[in-house]
Amino acid sequence: MQPGLQNLVNRVEPYRALLVPAAFIGLIAVIVVPLPPLVMDLLIAANLGLAALILMTTVFLKSPLEFSVFPSVLLATTLFRLVLNIATTRLILSGSAQGGDPTAVAGRVIEAFSEFVTGSSVVVGVILFLILIVVQFMVITKGAGRISEVAARFTLDGMPGKQMAIDADLNAGLIDEKAARERREKIGREADFYGAMDGAGKFVRGDAVAGIIITLVNIVGGFAVGVAINGYAVVEAAEVYTRLTVGDGLVSQMPALVISIAAALIVTRSGSKEQLGSELGKQLTGGRGALAMTAGFLGLLAFTGLPAVPLLSLATVAGVMAWRAGASATPGRAGGPAGRPGVPGGAAVAGGGAEPLSAEDKKKQEDDLLADALGVDTLELEIGYALVTLVDPSQGGDLLDRITLIRRQLAAENGLVMPPVRIRDNMEAQPNTYRLKVRGNPVAEGQLYPGQFMAMDGGVTDPEAAPLDGLRTREPAFGLEATWVDRSQREAAEMAGYTVIDPTSVLSTHLTEVVKNHAAELLDFEETANLVTQLREKSPALCDAVLGPASGPNESPVLKPAELQRVLQNLLAERVSIRDLGTVVETLGTWAPRTQDVDVLTEYVRNALRRSICAAWAVPVEAGPDGVGGGLRLHCVSVDPALEELISGYVDRGEHGTALSMPPGVANGVAAALVDELQRLMALGHHPVVLASPPVRKPIRTILEPHLPAAAVLGYNEVAQGVEVESVGVVEFTPQGAGTTPGASFAPGRAAALAG
Repeated sequence: MQPGLQNLVNRVEPYRALLVPAAFIGLIAVIVVPLPPLVMDLLIAANLGLAALILMTTVFLKSPLEFSVFPSVLLATTLFRLVLNIATTRLILSGSAQGGDPTAVAGRVIEAFSEFVTGSSVVVGVILFLILIVVQFMVITKGAGRISEVAARFTLDGMPGKQMAIDADLNAGLIDEKAARERREKIGREADFYGAMDGAGKFVRGDAVAGIIITLVNIVGGFAVGVAINGYAVVEAAEVYTRLTVGDGLVSQMPALVISIAAALIVTRSGSKEQLGSELGKQLTGGRGALAMTAGFLGLLAFTGLPAVPLLSLATVAGVMAWRAGASATPGRAGGPAGRPGVPGGAAVAGGGAEPLSAEDKKKQEDDLLADALGVDTLELEIGYALVTLVDPSQGGDLLDRITLIRRQLAAENGLVMPPVRIRDNMEAQPNTYRLKVRGNPVAEGQLYPGQFMAMDGGVTDPEAAPLDGLRTREPAFGLEATWVDRSQREAAEMAGYTVIDPTSVLSTHLTEVVKNHAAELLDFEETANLVTQLREKSPALCDAVLGPASGPNESPVLKPAELQRVLQNLLAERVSIRDLGTVVETLGTWAPRTQDVDVLTEYVRNALRRSICAAWAVPVEAGPDGVGGGLRLHCVSVDPALEELISGYVDRGEHGTALSMPPGVANGVAAALVDELQRLMALGHHPVVLASPPVRKPIRTILEPHLPAAAVLGYNEVAQGVEVESVGVVEFTPQGAGTTPGASFAPGRAAALAG
């Protein structure tokens, strides 16, 4: 490109967004301001060129969404043609009235069209114009409009199914979150595109009707002006104005016809993934039998009295193409079903007639299999072959839908986006066994029996009811005693007060608890970065101040991403929701400059989140008849001060964190005392919650976690204002020599109201 032209392009580039508004303003100006014939020639030529550009663009598209602005372009070009019709009508009528040359008053383009296309006969021009109108109005626009209407309706009707398919692939681990988001956006764009095309097609039909009306008005008006004002003879006025009007109609309707063809092409290629020329070449010339039959048909027509030379020439071409198509086909393909090269499990089978894999395809397939073997899935579910029915939607399985609901539930409760679950059928496992893995390591397993139901005693079972006849087991998530019963016993079990759930619900509940118990492991660095990106959209100033700007130099941020990840992992390990990430980051921004101890920073964050922590474990209290009371009540067990002092003596607080160096015998004794009191608390129908002093809260959690991971340990400072605390037990423990025998005392009725 020449330097001068390049400089001009560089100067215009920043103002490219203003071109469209300026163009619409120009269209309005064309309606109001009379234009000279030279400018009109330029605009008409631009109309022809724009129509050709749009048609060629649609021909070379691989997908209709590549030209997503086409409905807007269709509206703009329709308006452009109508404006040009108004402007040329003004020139034809006013130019002749002012005594101008009647054959060139509207520009040389219209004059040339009227002479070149119609020849010397006005009647020929009128017939051509009417044929164009009929073809455009009755054939192309009507068909394109119908296709747009059907495509829009089918696209909207198919959206739920496509969304479910995306969720299923995401839950099965076939795609990641980014790919799922891109597919959902594509579905939305398709719906918007075909909906807009359905409406834009009405403009094209309206343009054809307007062309006919404008042509009749021009002929009648021109005839009246020529006879009444310019003094033309009747025959002369009819010939001049009819010729100019037909030329104007042709020069506007030909671009309209071209753009209508482009609209028809783009809506008829909804399922294509290649360019139109490539698809036509493959599909029309790829069938050997069709080409051979066509060659024979043309050869037979040559002996019917029709011109033989063109028919035999085309028959020869078709025969050569049929021969080439047969020569390029694989000889063994017709012997059996073709394989699927490059796809695992779809390699060629001996005797199957499949295409052999090339060396490059074999290497790619081996690399894909090796990469799949080396990769470690974050969350994996292995199932025996008897449990495939729970996953397969065609067999009534709804596990994939349940996993979608679990992802939404966990995101709403814990603020953690559960990673995709890779589901594999393990033929070596027991038929009814499933195994849950976190980063390739088994963490839980269980057995399910499709067609049966698990009945659990929820504490309200009728004692006089007959015992259930079935397989004794334990509910895998919480370890409750249960029984697998047949479908015929389901109603009787429910009537007896048992809680009856289906196998998919058992697995879904177990999966939910596994994710909650291992949420800290599931929150990797990449997911932490995604959470920060979402927070940055809502609170950019906070993120820039604490974590540094998203782009640009930032040598010393207040908080490093790894530190934020560890704090979030500490919170998730104790089932504290991280949905309020803004409060977490803001608190860390306040305390991170003062300490680098992640455990200490976590305690500061827990204090800031005390209201949500209490809400997760407390129960609502109804107000009295006078309206007094209400709020939340936290049932818990407290820790004896002597035991807290004992635990505190084993806590080592160093520069790099806090460590608990308690002998195993003492730790087991303290844990047994805690579990004993918490079991009594749970027997009363309350959550397992321990309330302790802030300095020993974390060490008590460390002692209790291996024995009762679902228990919560709260500090006194984490009790939100207005929450009533009711301690139903006190944990006491006195070491006895080296053996350390646990001892616990239960102090019922002890209650206190604490404000934090």
